Amino acid sequence: MWVVNEHLCLWERHRDSTAIFPILPKPSQYTIEHGWSPMSLRSDPNAYGFDVLMDPVQNLIAIAYATVDDHFQWNDERIYIDLGTLDGGGIHPQAVGRTLYRSGLPGIQSGNRTSRNLGKLKLKCFGRHIALWHSRQITGEYLDVRLWELQIWDWQHSTTSSSVLSVTINPPCEEAIDFCFLGHDRLLIFSDVMKLYLIEDTSQAPQLLACFLLPVSLTSIQCIYSTDDIAHSSRPQILAQQTMWTFDPEHQLLSVVTFSPNLTFIISTRIFFHLDLFEGMLGAIPWKNWGPLNTRVFQTPNRRNISVSGNRVLLAFPADDTTSIWHFPKKYRLHVMDFSPLAVERRQGRVVKEPSTIEITDLQTRESLTTSLPYVEVVLNQDRAFGYRGFEKMWIDRDRIYFYHGSDQLEVVEITSRDAVTAKPITSSN
Repeated sequence: MWVVNEHLCLWERHRDSTAIFPILPKPSQYTIEHGWSPMSLRSDPNAYGFDVLMDPVQNLIAIAYATVDDHFQWNDERIYIDLGTLDGGGIHPQAVGRTLYRSGLPGIQSGNRTSRNLGKLKLKCFGRHIALWHSRQITGEYLDVRLWELQIWDWQHSTTSSSVLSVTINPPCEEAIDFCFLGHDRLLIFSDVMKLYLIEDTSQAPQLLACFLLPVSLTSIQCIYSTDDIAHSSRPQILAQQTMWTFDPEHQLLSVVTFSPNLTFIISTRIFFHLDLFEGMLGAIPWKNWGPLNTRVFQTPNRRNISVSGNRVLLAFPADDTTSIWHFPKKYRLHVMDFSPLAVERRQGRVVKEPSTIEITDLQTRESLTTSLPYVEVVLNQDRAFGYRGFEKMWIDRDRIYFYHGSDQLEVVEITSRDAVTAKPITSSN
C-alpha cells in the first residue's frame, strides 16, 4: 500500500490483486479508479508476480513476474516486466513494447544461473526509466554466491537494455541495499557506501560519478525519495506525451532510514549535482567532506515513522520517555520539517540552524554524528498523540497528510497554506 499523486495504490501479492483509486479528488483533477488481477496483465497468466509499480502521473503500471521451466525451477532468464495503463486502456501509448526483457548477468554463465529460490525483486520508476533490482543465490559448479543486480530500461525507446550493475553481497544481507533515481539521468545506490551513477544512455553500463562514504556501518537501509513535485496535468496521458516535468531533482530531500543503528538521514540532493566541490579528491569522498553540512540525522524508533515530499519531512517522534513492555515509545507526536531555504528565511515555525549531535553506541559502533542542515519545524496538533499502533503507515504531499490506521481506514489531514504551520483533519474513510 502506498499513496502517490493523491491516489491510493494497493497490491496484495498473495491474493494477486491490484487496485488504485483517488483520495478526495478535486473537481478539476483527472483521476484513475481501477481494480484488477495482475494475472490479466501478464503475458503468461501462469507466471508468478513479484512486484507491481503504479505511477498515476504517467498512467503507468508495471509488473515484474517470473516463469518456471519444465522441472519447476526458477531461472532469472525467465524474469520479465510487462507494461500497461492504469486506467485499463491496454498497452501504454508511450511504451515501445508491452514487455521488457532482461540482459545476461555479467560474468555469470547462463547454465550456472538456475536456482529454486528466485530471491528478492524490487521495481522503481522515474519518467522514462524503469529499474529492477534483484538479489538471489547463484548456483555455480563449485561455489554458491549471493549477488544483487540492477538493470535499467528506457521503456519508451527500447524493450532491452545494457544498463546493468552487479555486485557480490558481502555480508550476504539484501536489506543492506537500496537505490533511487535522482531525476532523469542519475541513480544512487546505497550499501556500505553511497554510489552515484550516470544512467543517461541505457545502451551501456551506468557510469560511476562519485562514491560517498557513510559515517557508520549499516545493516539495513531504506531509501525514501519523493517525486510529488512533478507537474500535474488534467490528463496523465498528455503529461507523458509532452514530457511536462517541473520536478527539480537538485533541490529535493532524500531520506535514508537505517536499522541497527536506528537512524534517519535527511540529505539535501544538491550535493549530488555539484561534484566540482570535490575536485581533486582521489577515491571515495569522506563523510566529513560532504555529510555534516548537507544532512541532518535523527534517531527514530521505527522506519514507518517517516514520509518525504519535496523539501518537507513528516516524522513521528516519541511524545515522552514512557515505553511499552516491548521498549517502544507509547505515544508519538507528528513533526513537519521544511528544509527549503525559503522556509528558513520566512521563519514560520521553530528555526533550527545550530548543529545537532547524536551519540551512537551499540555492540559494533561507538560514534558521534554532528550534522547541521537548517530546517523549520512545526509540531502538528500538539494536543493529539498517537499510540504505537495508532498508524500503520503515513505519507505527506504538498497539501495533505495521510494516515493508514489499519482495518481499511485512511485518515486525511489537510495542510494549510502557511507552510504546514497548522493542519486540520477533513475526513476519515473506509
